[in-house]
Amino acid sequence: MERKGQVPPVEAPPLPGPAVLRQVWAGVVFLHWRVDPAAVTHLFPFGTRPDLFDGTTYAGLVAFRAPTTRVLGVRALGAFDEVNVRLYSVDGQGRRGVVFLSLDADSLPGVLVARTVPRMPYTWSDTSLRQSGVGPCAGAVRRRWPQGGAHGRWRLRVEARPTAPTPLEHFLTARWGLHTPRAGTTRWVRVRHERWVLPVR
Repeated sequence: MERKGQVPPVEAPPLPGPAVLRQVWAGVVFLHWRVDPAAVTHLFPFGTRPDLFDGTTYAGLVAFRAPTTRVLGVRALGAFDEVNVRLYSVDGQGRRGVVFLSLDADSLPGVLVARTVPRMPYTWSDTSLRQSGVGPCAGAVRRRWPQGGAHGRWRLRVEARPTAPTPLEHFLTARWGLHTPRAGTTRWVRVRHERWVLPVR
């Protein structure tokens, strides 16, 4: 069982080569819920399992605006909004990552690029994020392609802010890879980003 203190390394390991995709995020919503690992194990790709913190795992909803996206060093896309739902994974080699249950974006070119280059299962959706203060406080998603019809919305109200970073925040943000199924196997894709600093006031 994973316990508090057994968290990913603070700094991202170097990439094995040049970054295929670079992206800037702004106005991030970062929401999480504790979930029973047994209830979500069947959602993980082959060879991975829920990553645990103090005996439990987490499901997250992350929403943001991407003002710039570069593919192989070339600015390929304009600004777009994205909403993803994720779980947190670890494989038999101890590599921690993210498993995306859904990825919705309101840019059709962006969705086509993401489904072609990193081959991520993005969905083209009408995505609306309303911003107030440090980040969006409400959002809505309605899917268009390739599987249309599904929709959802949320409203966020921050009642209290953390007074100091916690090990749980680091566990959720220091993710240096993602696990994704590919041709009957599971691929671990290396990710590198600056250390996340969640708002502290």
